[in-house]
Amino acid sequence: MTYLLINGIVWDFEKMELYHFRQAELFERLKSASAADPILCNEYAEQQFMNMALAYRYKAMAAKQYRNPFAAAHRSLLDDLRRGGYILYTRHGEATVGEDQPNLNFQDCMTLRNLSDEGRRQAIAYGETIRRLRIPVSLPVEASPFCRTIETATLAFGGENVQVDATGYDIYRLSGSLSPGEQSTILNKLGTVLGKQPPPGRNQIIIAHSFPAGVGLGQIPNLGTVVVKPNGFGNGYDLVDKLSLEELGGLADENRSL
Repeated sequence: MTYLLINGIVWDFEKMELYHFRQAELFERLKSASAADPILCNEYAEQQFMNMALAYRYKAMAAKQYRNPFAAAHRSLLDDLRRGGYILYTRHGEATVGEDQPNLNFQDCMTLRNLSDEGRRQAIAYGETIRRLRIPVSLPVEASPFCRTIETATLAFGGENVQVDATGYDIYRLSGSLSPGEQSTILNKLGTVLGKQPPPGRNQIIIAHSFPAGVGLGQIPNLGTVVVKPNGFGNGYDLVDKLSLEELGGLADENRSL
């Protein structure tokens, strides 16, 4: 049986799976056709990602995974991550201490918004989860130059394994008042970064910031991770999945039962 009656509504999982796969293919074509417009291209990429994620989730339901409809898709993702070849773009932990000042200085954390105790706990949990899942990581991990991103990366992977990348500051600027040209330049640079393939058998981790809604990788919760498949220099990237810290931890829980 590939359907289920929920609250009086009949859900046909196979039809929903097919519908979202077709939508993902449509947005992939639109993304390719709009390569010259980074903003529009990223919007189509986000729609492609969301429809592909839904398609795989309905596929899991159709395979009689309804009690835990995300299990099959997550197991497949975990297997892929263990083989390497992905970028894990992760937002820093909760940062509610202080504010980013107009004259922010990366050498003076007092001019920046910083991690809370909860944010530090999240950062430690993130690193522990990556190791428990046995996801191979290319070191050093990359971090935006803000104190909150560097501290997140340091707590998760150790200070000796962190490299500061100024691209994170450009991503941070997307939340400010930029001209369309400035935004386009930053998104083009982001595309180059996310299109770069990590060393064989490894995944690259980037600790940086969330995006405005509908821009780049979209809004990301604290320590949320966007899984990106880089296609090589000049060929862009594909969005694979978006996981909260709790969902990432859920992969570890599922892994124990495999």
